[in-house]
Amino acid sequence: MESSNLEVFLRAATPHLPWRSATMDCFEGGPSSVWQLDREKKSDSAVEYFALADLWEHYAESSAYGLAVPVRHRDAGDTTVTQHYVPYLSAVQLYTATRPTASLAIPRSTGSETDSWSDDSARGGERFARSSWDAASDDDDDSAYYGAASSKRSWYLNFQYREWDSPYDRVPLTDKVSELAQEYPCLMSLRSAELSPSSWMSVAWYPIYHIPAHGNMKGISACFLTYHSISSVFQDNIHRSGPERDGGETTALSPFGLATYRMEGDLWRRPGSSDPRRLSDLHWAASSWLKQAGAHHPDFAFFTSYHR
Repeated sequence: MESSNLEVFLRAATPHLPWRSATMDCFEGGPSSVWQLDREKKSDSAVEYFALADLWEHYAESSAYGLAVPVRHRDAGDTTVTQHYVPYLSAVQLYTATRPTASLAIPRSTGSETDSWSDDSARGGERFARSSWDAASDDDDDSAYYGAASSKRSWYLNFQYREWDSPYDRVPLTDKVSELAQEYPCLMSLRSAELSPSSWMSVAWYPIYHIPAHGNMKGISACFLTYHSISSVFQDNIHRSGPERDGGETTALSPFGLATYRMEGDLWRRPGSSDPRRLSDLHWAASSWLKQAGAHHPDFAFFTSYHR
């Protein structure tokens, strides 16, 4: 059966990364820095992982030119347009097995939480105040808020970031990571085997243009918020996808959660398919993950407030 537009987007938004292997003693800090379910493994045991540097590099092309997603419009003569999406780093939390040597890295975006930003294309000139995003706590102390979630666990919050700015004020994902990495080099040096199962990231996908132009295509301007596990432990979300040309292997970080905005009509949901159920399940998974992590995610709050 032909894939729906939703399925096509989810595949396009899935990073495929080189899947590497090294012995435990190749990791800085030795075996104690490697997150593993089998604690009996020795220092010369093989550890499989992907590098965070490869993850960010994956988004370089889409950050520069947009991610091309073919979208079929069955109500307009079964035509196909190519919608281009720009990825933005929406949120990320990196937990490690060892305590970070530096103080907790909590960069903030340049916007003020008490400012408001508007979506000019939203109906009725809808406005959404950043202050309302912070529903979890009146006193938004990040180190206390996120530290509490891991204080009784055997892992440590090494780095986190959450975006507060309007989409119009953001820079693409690769540029944002390069900016953050100047002060927080762990973004480039860490590997997935060093990250606990609580480590995750979210990418916001906003449309910029589609070819050919169809101004009356309902739902073509939908926005997406994808959630990805970035730990080697979650083999159900991170799986080998086959050999590369050089004989190596790749791993796919399929979204485990999703939120949508301006998804109008049936353009993305094929009637009679499992798309509505899948959308509901992915949205529930994202919401449940954030609750379990004790994490307040501003973009998720905004997308959910206008959830369609």
